[in-house]
Amino acid sequence: MAFDSLSEKLQNVFKSLRSKGLLTEDDVKAALKEVKLALLEADVNFKVVKQFVKSVQERAVGQDVMNGLNPGQMVIKIVNEELVSLMGSETTEIALKPGAEITVIMMAGLQGAGKTTTTAKIAGKLKQKGKKPLLVACDVYRPAAIQQLQINGEKQGVEVFSMGDRHKPADIARAALEHARAKEQNVVILDTAGRLHIDQEMMQELCEIKSQIEVHQTILVVDAMTGQDAVNVANTFQDKIGIDGVVLTKLDGDTRGGAALSIRAVTGKPILYVGMGEKLSDLEQFYPDRMANRILGMGDVLTLIEKAQENIDEEKARELEQKMKKAEFGFDDYLESMNQMKKMGGITSMLKMMPGIGGSQIAEIENAMDEKKMARIEGIIYSMTPKERANPSILNPSRKRRIARGAGVDISEVNRLVKQFEQSRKMMKQMPGMMGGKSRRRGGFKLPFGL
Repeated sequence: MAFDSLSEKLQNVFKSLRSKGLLTEDDVKAALKEVKLALLEADVNFKVVKQFVKSVQERAVGQDVMNGLNPGQMVIKIVNEELVSLMGSETTEIALKPGAEITVIMMAGLQGAGKTTTTAKIAGKLKQKGKKPLLVACDVYRPAAIQQLQINGEKQGVEVFSMGDRHKPADIARAALEHARAKEQNVVILDTAGRLHIDQEMMQELCEIKSQIEVHQTILVVDAMTGQDAVNVANTFQDKIGIDGVVLTKLDGDTRGGAALSIRAVTGKPILYVGMGEKLSDLEQFYPDRMANRILGMGDVLTLIEKAQENIDEEKARELEQKMKKAEFGFDDYLESMNQMKKMGGITSMLKMMPGIGGSQIAEIENAMDEKKMARIEGIIYSMTPKERANPSILNPSRKRRIARGAGVDISEVNRLVKQFEQSRKMMKQMPGMMGGKSRRRGGFKLPFGL
């Protein structure tokens, strides 16, 4: 994910600060030099880095910090606060008209940034909040753009308005607004055409839509993997047509994350959402403080809890918790826990939100629990009979040989899985405190499976 390299480098810098009892001004300057290099390598805008380091240094060499009880931790706290400030301090929502009044949102961006998928993702988010969105197919150039929007709209349970590819986008937008009024829909989201690069024709088309109907929010979708180019694109769109907010896509990919740290400072416009995957549910509200915590290795437990609340069947989780307390859970329960983990984005996504778990540790766990290994585990479990899954203690050598043949694996893999499973059950029985009680409660919600 974005920031992995930056996060590891910053954590190494702060490790050296924590190890010192007292800090000199030279210590702080040396540490900030490393921070500066790490930010530049993460493709953060040079001017933004320069101002950031200056702000941190001015605060970090003050008397209160240098003479404090734990100056190393104070410097880390200052870096965290300045990162939050850099990304916008407060979470920004899409500004919507009250009640039945129609809000028109125009989505803009270059081709390949994931604009059409993001448009459908936002429609789904707004529907969850009780709004009645209408998706509008205004991209009349890209082959299959209209069909893509229709498929995604159907998955989200949101109507898609289309007039085909023979009308002007401005005319389609105007007709869609009338349709929304007639159907009492209160959010109209226009999926406009992108180009491979910024050109006059695209900007003219967006300006024409704005001249034909009142657009309340213009949201730019940019690809985080393009680094500084994403910031330059955002700046140009802001200058040419004006934007109200940004959605950063592909932040789960192999990107250095510089765009997320630069866009607000360069354009003055907030990041509204970040795309964390291909699925229509993989769109997260952007919280500057939570992102700063992730970058500094402090985790993001609040987002983890929210994901759990959205994706986990609480009744099933409660049942499984009781079984785990009594060491009565079987392989069917094991499969259920794997499925719920997948719904939350998988083990890697969850680990990255846990405090104190760094890139190298995540890599080790990923290696131990990669998708192929998990698929083999599922294959072994599905090769068992329902009776065997419910009561693993009956798995004698002949049954294990049959299961291994059915799953197409060596019997040693079956033995290993059964052994690990039995060890897990014993551990859960010995540690009842892990499975319940106040330590796992966060805002009235219990995290499942000992997380």
